[in-house]
Amino acid sequence: MGLIKQAIAAFRFKDTIFYKESSDLQRKYDALKKLKEENPNNKELLSELFTVKKGLDGENEIAYQLKKAHIGMYVLRDIKVKYEDLTAQIDYIIITPIYTYYIECKNLIGNITVTDKGDFIREITINGKKVKKGMYSPLSQVEAQREVIRKIWENKATKLTKFLASKNFNYYRRVLVVAANQETILNTNQAPKEMKYKILRADALVRQIEYDLNHAENDEYVESKTEMEETAKSYMNLSIKDNIDYYSYYKEKYCNNIFINDNLKERLIQLRKTRSNEMNLPAYYVFTNDELDKLVELRPKTIEELKNFHILPPIKIKVHGDSIIEEINKLSQPKI
Repeated sequence: MGLIKQAIAAFRFKDTIFYKESSDLQRKYDALKKLKEENPNNKELLSELFTVKKGLDGENEIAYQLKKAHIGMYVLRDIKVKYEDLTAQIDYIIITPIYTYYIECKNLIGNITVTDKGDFIREITINGKKVKKGMYSPLSQVEAQREVIRKIWENKATKLTKFLASKNFNYYRRVLVVAANQETILNTNQAPKEMKYKILRADALVRQIEYDLNHAENDEYVESKTEMEETAKSYMNLSIKDNIDYYSYYKEKYCNNIFINDNLKERLIQLRKTRSNEMNLPAYYVFTNDELDKLVELRPKTIEELKNFHILPPIKIKVHGDSIIEEINKLSQPKI
């Protein structure tokens, strides 16, 4: 048995400790559920509740799997971090004796195939017909989140630490995409080798972590429980909070009839295309798909709200904020 396996076998700490278990999805769900009781026939509200519940169910499924583990880990749920003009929201951070994992949770309806080029294809059934649609790579998403963490780490690390440890940053901080819907068929047979074992179902998550620990190539470092807790604390210190009152937000959005229609997403996509063409920039330099979804969800009416919601980094707000707010406010006028 190797040194790492011996250390893990002798490691008495086997519990899963949720250092942070709260999530914004739970806050959204609680607000929507309360509004549903007050407005039981509001179809838009019910649709939003269904979507949020799917996401929450996915996160809860991962929590359930982690609580059953017998590895010894610290878990943080729904962590938001910021570095200069970059932000990242990580569904789960899992700290084990050797590796830290950044988890992107997907609780999608339908089946997911990863092609040999690394593209994600989702197959759903609509009116009895199977429809295949491409989707933004959740693996690229969580890798980008890790890069934000890297930049924060590099900013705090000494020159010597960066020189000695930078090349191992990704080795010790791994990314995983977890499909939480138990009915989803996940096909990664043709996926590139470097991606294949980073995309898995929730019921395989703990097995993957155990496999990684048992097959670690580097015998130099195993964290103690105290060190793992200090690592968890450091992530909590980095975490930023939003203080959105979701009950008031959803009440205004769905129960006060303030929106003329619900085509804001299409209008913002067109705005992104126009600005990227005018400025000769990639579309994601205006806003990414994740940022687009947050704009549609939160619908900030002022630059100040846009900043407070932490939807876009400062540079994007400076360059594109006025145009975005103007487009949102076109659909935010009271009905006559």
